[in-house]
Amino acid sequence: MASPVVPARTLADWAVLCVVAEAPTHGWAVVRALASDGPLGSVWTVPRAVVYRSLATLAATGSVEPTGEERGSRGPSRTIVRVTPSGRNAARRWLDTPVTHVRDVRSELLLKLAFLERAGRSREALVARQLEVFAPLFASLRAAGSGEGFDAVHERWRREQVAAVERFLRSLSPGAL
Repeated sequence: MASPVVPARTLADWAVLCVVAEAPTHGWAVVRALASDGPLGSVWTVPRAVVYRSLATLAATGSVEPTGEERGSRGPSRTIVRVTPSGRNAARRWLDTPVTHVRDVRSELLLKLAFLERAGRSREALVARQLEVFAPLFASLRAAGSGEGFDAVHERWRREQVAAVERFLRSLSPGAL
């Protein structure tokens, strides 16, 4: 099964786009959502400057657009942004696309799962596709290692990480929770 093509963006760009896709908002609200103490911050934290840079990038690529202003309680007015149809489609494709590396499960996949939950969407299809993408890796690392010295240590580390990811994904399958 081929994964849909998604534009090259940073994980911060995707996080910002998905927050804006939830409802029209302003930069400061996105900053709060992605702050370390925000509702998404335990998964992925995006610093304030990066949020505003991502908003500018997303606006320049036509993924979000200004839709008005809101008077701030302190400081200048805040520009309200909303997702465009192309931005919404890109966010949906990204959310539905499995990660390609085990190392991205802790960050990107967990962030996708959080956004799916916030949107009231099922994670079942993404988890199933993720298991398919990693199936060859799961199978190859089950074979006994033949390395020596640090190579053996490194191989064991990879095997344990992959086994943990496989257990985690299977625990999210229907009926497992």
